[in-house]
Amino acid sequence: MAENEVNNPEMESAENQPGIDINADENQHGTTHLSEPLESEPELEKLRTELQESKERYLRLAAEFDNYRRRTSKERVELIQTAGKEIISELLPVLDDWDRAEKQFANDVEAGAFREGISLIFHKLKNTLQARGLKPMEAAGKEFDAELHEAITQIDAPTPDLQGKVVDEVEKGYYLGDKIIRHAKVVVGK
Repeated sequence: MAENEVNNPEMESAENQPGIDINADENQHGTTHLSEPLESEPELEKLRTELQESKERYLRLAAEFDNYRRRTSKERVELIQTAGKEIISELLPVLDDWDRAEKQFANDVEAGAFREGISLIFHKLKNTLQARGLKPMEAAGKEFDAELHEAITQIDAPTPDLQGKVVDEVEKGYYLGDKIIRHAKVVVGK
């Protein structure tokens, strides 16, 4: 023997014993050869199927969570946009009264300074409501649309081009954001 070699009695005994395979995996018990499959084919197929099912379940859960996140985000934005809907709806009659008062002030010459002061206050109110998303609906002269307008009555159209169109607006309609909070009450030409 050479000087570098160490005398190992276990190695010598394993090499000389019949039935022990020196090519066996050290992590495997017994004499299992490395070239033999670790698992049988049906077990391997079963594991592949389970892995595929787990991947599909993961993808479905990820898609459901993504849909949930988008839906709640959209609902949150809508809630923020329409948070003051009740108060704004309650202020709409005040705007209607102002529009009627403004028409009366236009005829009264003596109420000049008073009209200007009140006008400034209501324009400030209108601007504040518009900043919150309130938009008046334009109905006069437009085609009657049952989804936007509430027909109060029908009258003979003053001109043929106003047939089926809004002749007069009794009460203004309003949008809050892109949703209708009050339909316009209109007179339709027939």
